[in-house]
Amino acid sequence: MKIKFILLSMLVVNILPSQIISDSISSENEKNIDDIVVTGTMREVRRSDSPIPVEIITSKLFKKNPTPSLFDAVGMINGVRPQINCNVCNTGDIHINGMEGPYTMILIDGMPIVSGLSTVYGLSGIPNSLIDRIEVVKGPASSLYGSEAMGGIINVITKNPAKAPLVSADVFGTSWGELSADIGLRLKPSENLSGLLGINYFLYNNPIDNNHDGFTDVTLQNRISVFNKWNLKRKENRNASIGIRWINEDRWGGQMNWSKKYRGSDEVYGESIYTKRIEIIGNYQLPFTEKIYTQFSYNWHDQNSWYGDTPYMATQQVAFGQIYWDKSLKNHNLLLGGGFRYTYYDDNTPATLSADGLHNAPAKTPLPGIFIQDEWNINTKNTLLVGYRYDHDKNHGNIHSPRVAYKISPNKNNTLRASFGTGFRVVNIFTEDHAALTGAREVVIENSLKPEKSYNGNLNYVLKIPNENFNVNLDVTGFYSYFTNKIVGDFDTDPTKIIYDNLDGHAVSRGISFNTDWSFTFPLKIMAGVTFMDVYIKENDEDGSKTKIQQLHAPKWSGNFIISYNFPKSLTLDFTGNWNGPMRLPIQPDDYRREYSPWFCIANIQLTKKFHNGIEVYGGLKNIFNFIPKDPLMRPFDPFNKDADNPVTNPHGYTFDTAYNYASLQGIRGFAGIRYNLF
Repeated sequence: MKIKFILLSMLVVNILPSQIISDSISSENEKNIDDIVVTGTMREVRRSDSPIPVEIITSKLFKKNPTPSLFDAVGMINGVRPQINCNVCNTGDIHINGMEGPYTMILIDGMPIVSGLSTVYGLSGIPNSLIDRIEVVKGPASSLYGSEAMGGIINVITKNPAKAPLVSADVFGTSWGELSADIGLRLKPSENLSGLLGINYFLYNNPIDNNHDGFTDVTLQNRISVFNKWNLKRKENRNASIGIRWINEDRWGGQMNWSKKYRGSDEVYGESIYTKRIEIIGNYQLPFTEKIYTQFSYNWHDQNSWYGDTPYMATQQVAFGQIYWDKSLKNHNLLLGGGFRYTYYDDNTPATLSADGLHNAPAKTPLPGIFIQDEWNINTKNTLLVGYRYDHDKNHGNIHSPRVAYKISPNKNNTLRASFGTGFRVVNIFTEDHAALTGAREVVIENSLKPEKSYNGNLNYVLKIPNENFNVNLDVTGFYSYFTNKIVGDFDTDPTKIIYDNLDGHAVSRGISFNTDWSFTFPLKIMAGVTFMDVYIKENDEDGSKTKIQQLHAPKWSGNFIISYNFPKSLTLDFTGNWNGPMRLPIQPDDYRREYSPWFCIANIQLTKKFHNGIEVYGGLKNIFNFIPKDPLMRPFDPFNKDADNPVTNPHGYTFDTAYNYASLQGIRGFAGIRYNLF
């Protein structure tokens, strides 16, 4: 049985938009659906015409495995992995092709709104009811988007108020006692003004310790998020919109007898995190004959956290503005623009100490930049894209980011894309590793950190095989990224510290991903993907030789699958999941735990019943194979390390640590919910 399942998983890969939107291929119109994408080139183009490969998941895909947050939902994309970085507080980041979260830029409606503090804490709470689709670009995109776009981009596109349901609701609960509610309203106070209001609420207040280590298996959360977006109807369909999101979250994890009276004490261990955040995004097309667009965003993030008896208090503000000109000249589409981002960051860690280490010195980082891009449609079969960006950082000086991409389509069923680009990231020590913020380790910064740079090449081939009885899409991508000045956290030299420094050597992320989907004339659809990758660093030893070290939390292979079957009477069965091969984990000297995780699969099954009045009822099981990691915490009985120096009871010198993580501790659980859409 296991062999059959493995073969089925390797058969099945990523999701192409034509298969996400349509439930079957029974009509010719559904076969020819081709989504409009914006992320790869910052211009609206048909996905098949884009010289940059763009992967899409739509709101319909979320329904096949309902999740309470965007953080969990993006795991349905091949090569994209939400990584939980702490077994106690369960905060995490999103990895693309094995690269850590700080290399992934997350946008909302094209605005770089989620970064820095929110890379770890702000990914939850975006109301799924307001998400139209998510566009993913793998590989550097700094030539358009600047710092942080080194590993890839995830662009969350919210719904157009004119096309959204009048009322939408999605409420579900699990057998663990989790409750998630997503409500959306379409507003239209006047003929020229339309808006969306979305509310997301998530509550989990039921401490569970199934592995009997004395700690909560899953962090408890009370989170509310409100998103409001307005579109103004203007002459000649010019753009004008503004949106605001507010999020408030209270989460904690720790020993089962922890309560708020122990917050910050060394009596009972708990990790308690209060998050407050405000985001504003907007765009306005200038009233000129030429297409000139302005975009702006602002976010304020306040973090009030205790990791045992170690406080972490931080505030971040990020302001962003951009203007660009979109000009078509015969077979050329030109983009010319400039942007400015200002980041203010302050906390109580060594990251914001003055040079002499005696005073607090909040980081104030202005980052101006200009960019140009030319997309040349040579003919109907060939497209060439060339781009360049120049940024200036007060600490790192001039930063250059070129890229080039080429697409050839000899016919409508074959497309080959090749691209090369560079990326950069200015230093923000907070995002280097969430483990820096746990109470278990001290942060040490060895030298003045330099900006990271990356050089990336991708080769992508898409093959469509139409048939009277089925459609097949195959998508293969090879990728290679080379990093210089990579910022590395040394967990091994001293188990009580994380020592940060620029890598004396280089880092590499390379691999190949396979994606396929099959749509049949009968109501069966199979989609799946697998990515094989090798992510490592090579560091110069004292004797001048180079040592290869595998990247933490980067599985050697990973994949996902979706199998859907539509029964009569509007019943749909969805079997979804993702699987990961061995990944290197942060272990301690003489650790009794395995350095590499086992391969594992998290699979889910769901049955959905649709009614004619806009109501859907659904339910199923998550983690049906009941996979749970073993020994996630080191010395959970001594979280404050009060007895760690005792050579009799602790001969190996182990210390309490929460970073040995590769999967959620939630086992099999049931869920049920109801959806409603009124147009």
